[in-house]
Amino acid sequence: MVRKLLKILGILFVVVLVAFITIYAVYNEKLPEGRPGADADALAQKMLSTLNYDKFKQTRFLEWSFQGGAHQYKWDKEKRNVAVSWDDFLVNLDLIAPESSLVFKNGERLMDIESEAFIEKAVGYFNNDSFWLVAPYKVFDSGVTRSIVPLPDGTDGLLVTYTTGGSTPGDSYLWMLQPNGFPKSFKMWVNIIPIGGIEATWDDWDEMESGVFLPKSHEMGPVKLLMGDIQGYNRKR
Repeated sequence: MVRKLLKILGILFVVVLVAFITIYAVYNEKLPEGRPGADADALAQKMLSTLNYDKFKQTRFLEWSFQGGAHQYKWDKEKRNVAVSWDDFLVNLDLIAPESSLVFKNGERLMDIESEAFIEKAVGYFNNDSFWLVAPYKVFDSGVTRSIVPLPDGTDGLLVTYTTGGSTPGDSYLWMLQPNGFPKSFKMWVNIIPIGGIEATWDDWDEMESGVFLPKSHEMGPVKLLMGDIQGYNRKR
């Protein structure tokens, strides 16, 4: 019986391995080589202009959720802190000094030693989930490089690589833009996805109370990422 089970598991492993190799061969794309310089910076500036970047800088509060509301956020950009909620936990995350963040479970504060793992988890959640909200506004962050990549349709794509910072430095994104500079989608070369060139949409935008544009959802093939009830405003509520 055990030998039969091991044989079945072996067959399943081979099937999964062959399927992965096939998918990898069909869909994997090499990271394109871009042309850095003034043209790339100008294209990045064009994208920021269409998204009302000045309004983004002036927006104090951003609220959204991720994974069907599993992670919830209220970000105070002025004070550089964010309330991160999931399950029974609330982390008042200090983005300047994460170690000083406060962690609550079911409304009761945890001791410092207990808090460390949850602070680390909140930082990881925030780094990932906020990127799906504000990635276009980060193209001139410290440690970010920009370059032009000619696309098959004759237009230029903007290749952005994050050499430092965040949870996964080294990740690259190739932005495809509308003629006016509005983002349509990007292709990803990231550490957590073994297949390069996976595409995600950035075409479901809404204008916030503060005047900034933010995405309501993204699609990656059959997967849809919902950003919840997005809000961007300046007056404290």
